[in-house]
Amino acid sequence: MITKQITDLLNQQVNAELYSAYLYLSMSSYASSAGLKGTANWFFVQSQEEMTHAWRIYNYVTSRSQHVILESIDGPPVAFESPTALFEGALEHERKVTAMINNLSNEAVTAKDHATQVFLQWFVTEQIEEEENVSDVLAKMKLCGEGSGGLLLIDNELATRVFVPPPDLTGV
Repeated sequence: MITKQITDLLNQQVNAELYSAYLYLSMSSYASSAGLKGTANWFFVQSQEEMTHAWRIYNYVTSRSQHVILESIDGPPVAFESPTALFEGALEHERKVTAMINNLSNEAVTAKDHATQVFLQWFVTEQIEEEENVSDVLAKMKLCGEGSGGLLLIDNELATRVFVPPPDLTGV
C-alpha cells in the first residue's frame, strides 16, 4: 500500500517535472529569439523529456490506485543573461530535482515502500544523466566563450539532439 505521505511527495514530483518542462520550454523560446536555433532545439527536447518524467510518475501513482493532484505552475524566467547562463540555470535546476528525487527515495525507504523504491531507481539513474548532459554542454560553453565562433559550433551540435520517447512510460 502506498502511504499518503509518499503519494503527496509523488504528486509534488509530478508538478516539479511539469515545471521543469515549462522552464525548458521558456529557455528554448529565449534561445530561439536570440538566433540560437540549436540551443533552442536542445531545450525543446529537454522539455519533452521532462513531460515524459511527469507522465511516468502520473502513471505510477494511478497504477497504485491513488489520485494525482495537479497544482498551479509558477511562470518560469523569460530572460537570461547569456547562453552560458541558460545552462548554468539548467544545471542548478537539475540539482534541485535530483535532491527532490533523493528525498522521495529516502522517504520510500523509511516507509518500507519497496515498490516505490524500485520505481524511483529509474529516476535516480536518470538524474545522473540529466546533470551530466547539462554539465557537458556548460563545460563546452565556458571553454569556447560566448564571443567566439565556438558558440556557433556548439549551437550546431545542439541542433542534432532528437527526442526519443521511451517505450514504456509507466516504469512499472
